[in-house]
Amino acid sequence: MWPQPDDIPAWTDAYFNRSKELVERFGDRAVTYAMFMRRPVTSAPRLMVDWLESVAEQRQTKFDIDLRQEEGKWVGAGEPIVYVGGQLSQLVDLETLFLQKLGACCVAAYNAYNMCVDLPQTAFLAFDARHCAGTEMAEMMAYAASVGSAKARRKVGAKGFVGNATDATAHYFGNEAGMGTMPHAVIGYAGSTVRAAEMFHEAFPERDLVVLVDYFGQEVTDTLAVCRRFPDLANAGRIAVRIDTPGGRYIEGLDPPNSYAVLDRHAPDAIRGYRSETELRYLIGTGVSAAAVWHLREQLDKADFGEVKIVASSGFTPEKCKVMAVAKAPIDLVGTGSFLPDKWHETYATADIVEYDGQPMVKVGREFLLRQP
Repeated sequence: MWPQPDDIPAWTDAYFNRSKELVERFGDRAVTYAMFMRRPVTSAPRLMVDWLESVAEQRQTKFDIDLRQEEGKWVGAGEPIVYVGGQLSQLVDLETLFLQKLGACCVAAYNAYNMCVDLPQTAFLAFDARHCAGTEMAEMMAYAASVGSAKARRKVGAKGFVGNATDATAHYFGNEAGMGTMPHAVIGYAGSTVRAAEMFHEAFPERDLVVLVDYFGQEVTDTLAVCRRFPDLANAGRIAVRIDTPGGRYIEGLDPPNSYAVLDRHAPDAIRGYRSETELRYLIGTGVSAAAVWHLREQLDKADFGEVKIVASSGFTPEKCKVMAVAKAPIDLVGTGSFLPDKWHETYATADIVEYDGQPMVKVGREFLLRQP
């Protein structure tokens, strides 16, 4: 529970603290708050609701929580997600904090859902923690990814998010621990990609081998070298190669003409249907493009390593996932933190009091928030 009850005054807006003092001086009233977002989202209210219930227990009071949009449900702009009732003196100083716990979760869940729906046969791994502004945000984003993922599984049978990077939030994905193998630093430490794979396999022989292959700019060469070093693992489907090629260069063996050519062999309609320069870059540009994934898959299959999986990372936003889907990119797993909200102002949740002592009342212009039977 954060903030703890004693910390609430320090972390809430001063005018809410003054409002609490004023109400305690002039007399309490029963009120109902309506909480909503200004853009479409996926409802992800659990962390906020859990916190409110904990505060109510600590304050020896009760909040009437009327959740109108169940977890995972699509919510339109301006639709009340939840109504919370209670004594004004007990609720007024909580607004800053309960809004913080709602808005970003709902937007991240919306993003995660769309990514999973666009690539239903691809598994996802949440790599968001390093991009979060502290551990509280990291928990919120892991929770949000799990909500969006669960919705995509229900709706289209998507594989969705199968795990995340940290132990602390692994439980949101039904796991006991975070997932991941080696960062670029280990490749540099080992001195070669093959040596790093050898070290990892020696240290963790029971784990599948997932190897970063872009450190030396030899994605194809190092991929095949690792597979030839561990042919039994490769043929058993226990090797995956992760490409995280930076946007400043092409994957080994590609350039613009060859990128067009490889995509034309596998997804010609994708090239003919692109609508923006960004989409074109995701298709045949530098970094981890659809052409890059297809190129690596071609080279693996040509070398009879058809069971080796491809993990792709580097800027996998909802927009990039949509382009990869159009190109039918053969990605087995996406490592991403890019379901995090991009435009932070879109995460702002808002609350208004809509009832005083059971009587509907709200500021002019917000009548749409009044509770309907």
